[in-house]
Amino acid sequence: MKILVVEDDATTGTYIARGLREEGHVVDLLEDGKAGLIAATASSYDVAVVDRMLPEVDGLTLVKTLRGAGNLTPVLFLTAMGDVEDRIAGLNAGADDYLVKPFAFGELSARVAALARRPQAVETETVLTVADLEMDLITRKVTRAGVEIDLLPREFALLEHLLRRKGRVQTRTMLLEGVWDLSFDPQTNVVETHISRLRAKVDKPFAQDLIQTVRGAGYRIAQG
Repeated sequence: MKILVVEDDATTGTYIARGLREEGHVVDLLEDGKAGLIAATASSYDVAVVDRMLPEVDGLTLVKTLRGAGNLTPVLFLTAMGDVEDRIAGLNAGADDYLVKPFAFGELSARVAALARRPQAVETETVLTVADLEMDLITRKVTRAGVEIDLLPREFALLEHLLRRKGRVQTRTMLLEGVWDLSFDPQTNVVETHISRLRAKVDKPFAQDLIQTVRGAGYRIAQG
């Protein structure tokens, strides 16, 4: 494994790094939070061991900044601050585990190994794209070929549903349940009406049609 250790106490840092290297791991040892943040951002690590009280940038800020940037590296906080409130603050900042000093190296090693075995969290997809069509789920902005498209809320929901399943046929029933939360109603033409409106905005002004009708089956977004 490749492990980042950020510890300002030279004796403790050297002790941890030496022990982990003896187990066959690659270890980067840094002594301040700013350097640790730069390293964690610039390189990929399997686990990071971070002290809470660091110069330049403290451990809480370091982890909060990483999580805010979408960095999901498992983090073990290592600190003398062992009160319940301190542990809660560390975990709420985005740490995955918490080990209080003084500690046994065997326990640290076991906790690092346990973090590395955890399935990595999956980053939430916030931008959906196909061909030159882009949907930003945070800003609720839809553009095609750089041109912003104004969609009503239900049109946005319908396009999002199709984009999340691009290339896969969505039946009328699937769309009614997934977009309108309705059970099948053979009398309603709400799907056809909204597909038509969506095509007028997303496809008609452009050269390529992305919303396809699959005869006898339903609709789909082309894969691009």
